[in-house]
Amino acid sequence: MEKFSAFRIHADESGTHAGTESLALEQLSAGDVVIRVHYSSVNYKDALAATGKSKILRKSPLVGGIDLAGEVVQSSSPLFSQDDPVIANGSGLSEVHDGGYAEYARIPAGWVVPLPARLRLDQAMVIGTAGFTAALCIHLMQQNHQQAVDGPVVVTGASGGVGSFAIDLLHKLGHEVTAVTGSPQAQDYLHELGADKVVGRDWVESGGGMLEKARWAGAIDNVGGETLSSLVRATKPWGNVVSVGIAGGTGFRLSTMPFIIRGVNLLGVSSSNCPQDLRKQIWQRLGSDLCPEHISRIHTRTAGLEDLPEVFEKLLKNEIRGRVLVRLLKD
Repeated sequence: MEKFSAFRIHADESGTHAGTESLALEQLSAGDVVIRVHYSSVNYKDALAATGKSKILRKSPLVGGIDLAGEVVQSSSPLFSQDDPVIANGSGLSEVHDGGYAEYARIPAGWVVPLPARLRLDQAMVIGTAGFTAALCIHLMQQNHQQAVDGPVVVTGASGGVGSFAIDLLHKLGHEVTAVTGSPQAQDYLHELGADKVVGRDWVESGGGMLEKARWAGAIDNVGGETLSSLVRATKPWGNVVSVGIAGGTGFRLSTMPFIIRGVNLLGVSSSNCPQDLRKQIWQRLGSDLCPEHISRIHTRTAGLEDLPEVFEKLLKNEIRGRVLVRLLKD
């Protein structure tokens, strides 16, 4: 196999630097399935890894990209055959194993998921880890008996990838959705995805008491910090608050009162180390009852490997709405 292009990240004592390089297959991490990558995507975690803003890489160098979709070209596993369309996300990609920002990937068969029947490869990567995470949030809420009749569900960080898909999927399931955003220009976009109400960040601020007036039945929070605290304090009895982001900080203040008086559930979601059986279940749902209705609307840009540094910078500055698809397949 000839050499191919890859976006590789190096982290050492001098700092973090990344860019496009030419690699050979034998330079990639070990695995029993080789995939010709057609598409990847850009996630907040990808930007943190490539810029060194957070310690994501646990070995160096590594090909970036926590998502990939393509077709199998080699497999020593009986689970997959040549030309099978497949996807992978999380599972250590771009943390301990070379990821999806390359024309070829080599990964363990246990990390590979068959492409859901209703999705094309590009659609699966517009969904990517962001849509997977939103679906996982909703799956856990449903396991804890969240129903549309319970009342409105709040989504913070609404114009980002996870927030966009959360609004889409909640609306599809019949929930009343309130979108919280710091971007006033995103109002029309969020309403188009299914938000019934779009409000500013100060809407969720509270007086800081142990309990606040119960205002919503549940929440998917991409912010953390005081926003997460406020959401929990103002959630109705037996409601669910899912914590999935830290854009507003990693610490928060709470008493036990929302939990022991109202029975509120605070649920954590980690998509990268999601058990593989559950991962496959969520992708199956994304190709069936949780298939998003606005994939093309959420897809706001397509980029190549050479565009990634600029995309990462904009994403970290909160200047990107929706999802960026990364195209690896050459015409």
